[in-house]
Amino acid sequence: MDILPAIDLKDGKAVRLTKGVMESAKIYSDQPWELAKKFEEMGSKWLHLVDLNGAFAGEPKNIEQIKKIRQMCDIEIELGGGIRDEDTIKRYIDLGIDRIILGSVALKNADFVKEVAQKYPIAVGIDAIDGYVAVEGWAEKSTIKATDLAYEFAKAGVKAIICTDVSKDGTLSGVNIDFTLQIANACNLDTIASGGVRDLNDIKALKSTNKISGVIVGKAFYEGTLDLKEAFKIAT
Repeated sequence: MDILPAIDLKDGKAVRLTKGVMESAKIYSDQPWELAKKFEEMGSKWLHLVDLNGAFAGEPKNIEQIKKIRQMCDIEIELGGGIRDEDTIKRYIDLGIDRIILGSVALKNADFVKEVAQKYPIAVGIDAIDGYVAVEGWAEKSTIKATDLAYEFAKAGVKAIICTDVSKDGTLSGVNIDFTLQIANACNLDTIASGGVRDLNDIKALKSTNKISGVIVGKAFYEGTLDLKEAFKIAT
């Protein structure tokens, strides 16, 4: 199981939100690339990177910081936030991003996602509120069940599904394993859990399912409730 440390970019800084609310942003670093380098030195294979401004604007907004992180680190990077068209995907791939996360567009235009998944390494981000897909930077809840959307991409060629329980995100209240397993069973793809991770117990519980391929770790690291080095040992 992979552990993917997360860096969320807002106005060029590394922040964490609570339940996706932009006004809740807590700044953890003015130099996000230094955090990325630290994760790499700790043994992480992946970095989960999100352009928060981009997620709300629908277009890239932290491009210089993303470039800097890519230039300074050899770690594999998956990137999401405001990626809605092929030109933006190409731009990021050309910058050396290893995997592109498509979120809101996956709900609005599944055919587009299936098309680009044949050309580029794509992960689909499914963020849910009460089991229904959240869109537009989590500002809205759709009428589509998260499991139904996961099933839609079961044979579409996407590399992974990243599923987030928005009610858990940034709360340190424990990951929603049942929800993650529902998504994994619906799509039979590599499924990455996100939202609510608190401590090593979450890592152990996810690992024990033998069904979940990864977990995103954010606030638990930044607030010191999770020993990331120990988490890497448990996950491998």
